[in-house]
Order: sequence, then structure tokens, then C-alpha cells
Amino acid sequence: MRVLGLSRGLIMAGLLGGIATASGIALTTTSGWLIVRADQRPQIMLLLTTIVAVRTFGLARPVFRYWERLRSHDVALGDLAERRTRTYAALIPLTPARLGSRGRADVLTGVVDDLTDVVEASVRVTVPAIAALLAGITAAALTALVDPGVGLVVAGMLAATAVVATIADRLESQSQSEVLTARAEVARVAQLGSEHSDELRSIGGTATAAEWLRAAHDTLQATVTRQARGRSLSAAAVLVITGAGALASATLAAGSGASTPVMALLVLAPVATGEALGVLTDATRAHARARACQQRLDELLDQEPAVVEGALRDGRFATSSGNVTSSRTATSSGNVTSSRTATSSGSATAPRLELRGLTAGWLPGRTHLGPLDLTVEPGARIALVGPNGSGKSTALAVLARHLDPIGGSYTIGGTDVADLDLADVRALFAIVDDEPHVLAASLRANLALAAPDADDEALVDSLRRAGLGTWLTGLPDGLDSRLGTGGLGVSGGERARLSIARAIASGRPVILLDEPVAHLDHPTAEAVIADLLQHAGERSVIMVTHHGVGLDRMDRIVTIETKGVSRRAQERIAG
Repeated sequence: MRVLGLSRGLIMAGLLGGIATASGIALTTTSGWLIVRADQRPQIMLLLTTIVAVRTFGLARPVFRYWERLRSHDVALGDLAERRTRTYAALIPLTPARLGSRGRADVLTGVVDDLTDVVEASVRVTVPAIAALLAGITAAALTALVDPGVGLVVAGMLAATAVVATIADRLESQSQSEVLTARAEVARVAQLGSEHSDELRSIGGTATAAEWLRAAHDTLQATVTRQARGRSLSAAAVLVITGAGALASATLAAGSGASTPVMALLVLAPVATGEALGVLTDATRAHARARACQQRLDELLDQEPAVVEGALRDGRFATSSGNVTSSRTATSSGNVTSSRTATSSGSATAPRLELRGLTAGWLPGRTHLGPLDLTVEPGARIALVGPNGSGKSTALAVLARHLDPIGGSYTIGGTDVADLDLADVRALFAIVDDEPHVLAASLRANLALAAPDADDEALVDSLRRAGLGTWLTGLPDGLDSRLGTGGLGVSGGERARLSIARAIASGRPVILLDEPVAHLDHPTAEAVIADLLQHAGERSVIMVTHHGVGLDRMDRIVTIETKGVSRRAQERIAG
């Protein structure tokens, strides 16, 4: 687990920071010499060189500090963009089976806040450490040229501060995991309360939710306070080291026989150096936090995916009604047909899906579904019903290849899914769940998430098919209207219809619905499902529901029952 690293850009930033810090030390010492020497009222010409030096150091410190900040932040932001891309790519194969009980807030904290803390360690730890080390060594060496004894005192301050920083790092690390856990809990409770605010108000639970959030904040405050005590002790230790160094230097300078201005310089040297070394206290805090964050990221990402990549045999899916060809493989006629390039016109042809004796589980050694027999003909409308825990959502996860089966078989167009390309299998399915996410971006961007190559006409058509035509007409900027934070509010019904519009715009031939209208009132839920089925075209639709909404519109209803540890499926024709 590597948190800190060195690069050419960071070394350059550290050197620039070292020059800025050394300029600050030089400014303090030369200013002290100049003040004392000026008090002796010498000829002004004897002070000009020092006056110029003070001005130079005074200008150099902010200039080099600004240059260091530009350089270090440029490196850090570039690294953050690259590592976020790699992290998201590593997270995708783990979704959703390997996320366990982690909620959206916890995952968001991990891949945003934790990753930011890890990358910022280069700015908050590496660069300040290089700068403080360079400036401290320079100050010790130059002071030793004036008085070797005081030079040794400054060097001793460097060593003592290094010991204090090491101890502080251990103290910070011991409690940092507790702080991160408490911070994640605050984010989880806040996200839970905000997403379900309407439900909480309807049952009078806002006070209870507020109490949960208050308790989470109290826990975070308590852990941060405990951690702050160790940090304050380390900061006090640096001040004690600085005071002891100044006292020792004053004693040595008084007995050195040096002139009064030189003695002022020698006394101020450890004071200025101690101020420069004080940044290491904050650096140890950032280091401990970055290590804990990296550990959380490793625990999340260093997992084996729940789906094993299969080999694409012939480059296409054979279906009962034709071929669904991969976008990476051209046919002999030069035509390429892919569910990833289909539009909302409904031209995509659904394949035949078949599950035989299939069992699956989210955890090793556990079975949460099956054995299940299920056949989905092209264009079929099927509802999966049953009690909680019977495996309905697990069945959808297996169909979408988010989870590999434990036993039995799963074929698409007669070909086992293990022999088909994972990306192409997943590209067959559009998924709509009970908590669709609305990006804080334009309406166009929200739809382009599912159909990046679709033009505006296709996006508008998908909105109309999802029952949002009137809503779109009333938006101030049409597809350019901003939704979410900083933009327009979206109701529960509009959110559900927007997710359905995404599914339609994607052109994917199979739509999987996991309680898509669970949080809507019955008339709205019926209208949403009716619009979806009306405009699904030749797509297959498989819906999981507990509330019976839309069952009368389905071709078949599959009831998955739970009895002990075994599960069985019963089917009946709807209507």
C-alpha cells in the first residue's frame, strides 16, 4: 500500500518550497541583524547591502511560494484525474455484487473523498517535507558558518522535530480509521434522510432522522476531538523544541564574543527554523489520513469481481429471431448491428434468454436464488413476484451479468453466457431500479449517460415515450435545462420517468425493472408502467415488483417462493 510517491514535478515543487521557506528564515534573521545594527546608528551606506537582502528575501518568499503552489497543485490535479479514472474502471467490475452492504454515500465517500485525501498527500506531505528539510539543512549549514555551536543546535532541532513527527504520525494513525468511519456514517445518514425526506414527513419520522444525524455528528466530533489532543501535543512539542533551541542559541551567542547584531541573528535563526518546521505537524495529519483512506480504497477495490470475463467465440449473439452482432465485429455485408448503437426507434431485436436450474448467491457459500427455470422469449413481458429475500433482484443481476451463477445454466440465444463477451452481454440490458440517480447536470447530459451517440431528436422522442413530453415543453431551456443541485427539482414520478426515458433512449433490447415505481402513489405508478410497456416496442421487459402495479399488463407472472433454504418458481399467465 503506497501512499506517498516522488515524481519530477513533486521534487521540483519541493525545491521551490524549500527556497521559499529558506527565504523566510533568511528574512527573519537578516531583519533582526538590520534592526539591531540600525539601532547603533552607523553610516547608512553600511546598511545598504543588508537592506537590499531583506527586500530580496521579502519578495522571494511569496514569489517562490506561489510558484511552488502552482507546480504542486498542477501535479496533484493531474494525478487525481488519472487515479479517479483508474479507480472508477476498477470499481465497475465490482458493481454491485462486491459492494456488499455499502450504501451509495459510503461508496461515494470512498471514491471521491478518500481518493482526494490520498492524492492531496503529495501536496500536504511530500512537498512540505522536502521544503522543510531543505530549508532546515540550509539554515543549519549557514548558521554553522557564523557559529558552529548554534549550527549544531539548529541541526538538533531538525532531529528532534523528526522524532516528534514520527510519534505524531503514529498517534494520528491510531484514531484515523475511527474518524473516517464516523465521517462515512454522517454521509450515510445524511444521504438516507435527504433521499427519503418525503416518506419521513409522511410518517412523522423527521425528528427521528434528525436525531440519527445528530448522533452521527456527535460521534464524529468525539473521535475528532480525541485525535486533536494528540495533534495538539505534537504541535506543543515543536514549540518547546523551538523555545529550547532559541534559549540554547542565546546562551551560546552570549558567550561567543560576537557583535550584538550577530548575536541577534544567531538567536533568531532557531526561532525562524522552528516556525518553518511547524508545518510538519499538519503534514503528519495528512499522511495518517491518506494511509487510512488508501486502506479503505484497497479494501474496496482489491476484491475479485463476481463475474468472470468469458471469451467471445464468433463475435456475435445468435438469437431465435436473428443475429445481434457485436459492435467490434463486422458482418460479411459490412453491416454492424449492436445494442450499444441502437436508437430509441426500437430497432434492436431482443434475444431469447433461458435459465435452467440456475442458482446464485451474493456471498461465497450462500445461495440467494434458485434453482430457477425461466425462459424469456423475444418481446415478452414478465413479472417476477415473491416475498422479500426470495431472490428476485438476484435473478435480474444474473440476467444482466452483474453476478455469475453458482450452478445451472444461463444461455442467450442458445449460447452459454460464459462463452460470450461480457461487455456485449451487458450491453443488451437497460436497468431501471427504485432509486434512479439524477446528475447535477443538463437534461441532455442525463440522457446521454445511456445514449451518448443519440441526437437531440432521439432524446426528445425518448422523453415523449416516457410520458415527459409536457414536462419537457415547460422547461425553460429544454434539453439544456439543468437538473438536480443548483438546477430544477425533479419529483419522484419525473425521476422514475426520466430513468425509463434513459432505458428507451439506450435502444437496448431487454429492459430490467427492479421496483421502478416503489416510491410512487398508485395512479402515478400505473401511468409510468403503462407508458413504458406501450413504448417498449419489441423489447423484452422483466419487472420485479412487490406491489402488483402493472401485473395485469404482463404476459406472464413468475412467483419465486422461499421455503426454508430452497426456492422454487411458479408461473401463471397474467390476466
